[in-house]
Amino acid sequence: MDTKTKMQALDVDASLRSPGAKALARYLHEEILGGRLRAGVKLPPERELSARFGASRGSVRRVLSDLRERGLITQSVGSGTFVSEHAETVVQDPAMPGFDRNVSPAELMEARRLIEPLLPGMIARNATAADFAAMANCLEQSEAASTIDAFEYWDGALHKAFAVATHNAFFMQILGLMNQVREQGEWGRLKRNSLTPARRAQYERQHRAMVDALRDRDAAQAAALMTEHLDQIQRNLFGE
Repeated sequence: MDTKTKMQALDVDASLRSPGAKALARYLHEEILGGRLRAGVKLPPERELSARFGASRGSVRRVLSDLRERGLITQSVGSGTFVSEHAETVVQDPAMPGFDRNVSPAELMEARRLIEPLLPGMIARNATAADFAAMANCLEQSEAASTIDAFEYWDGALHKAFAVATHNAFFMQILGLMNQVREQGEWGRLKRNSLTPARRAQYERQHRAMVDALRDRDAAQAAALMTEHLDQIQRNLFGE
């Protein structure tokens, strides 16, 4: 991506004052960029986006207006807001300038073990009912997934939902970068080779236990469970 394109992507955040609005803008850009919000997908209503990201309705409208002007979404009175049919051809990578995509899975795990256990404290303080609903949806979709790729997608979506629930734009961006590494081929190969039915069932139990602790606002328990979960992933991936 050239410098001009990077600056265009960053202009969205620069024009917004609210941390929640910035987090929403980054989230939508990353989801469309990553193909998780595909052409024709309907976005949640403004009130839900407002509650989930802690942004005013006016800020949500400003974010959506900017996305519409960039050709990423379309809006129709009475029907809602949808990802544009041409979104994939106009969306720009929101990664930070200078981000090195050649991060190894081992480096990713080292960073995850340091950073992700910090999230529960903020989630316990800031998460909304909409955040917990998003987590519950990720749990249900991952458990219903019929392929490893689908399970891995919803696994990543759950950890992203944790980041969103902090309502902290910095952690949203950091977790977004982590998910970019997860989407690389080497991570997927390791996950497919290590994910047995028994291990998948264990991950699902760990995910539910983490969400239950977060819903109870028990940050210490959720952090301990998250650390245990990440340690298990590391052992399964690398045999440590």
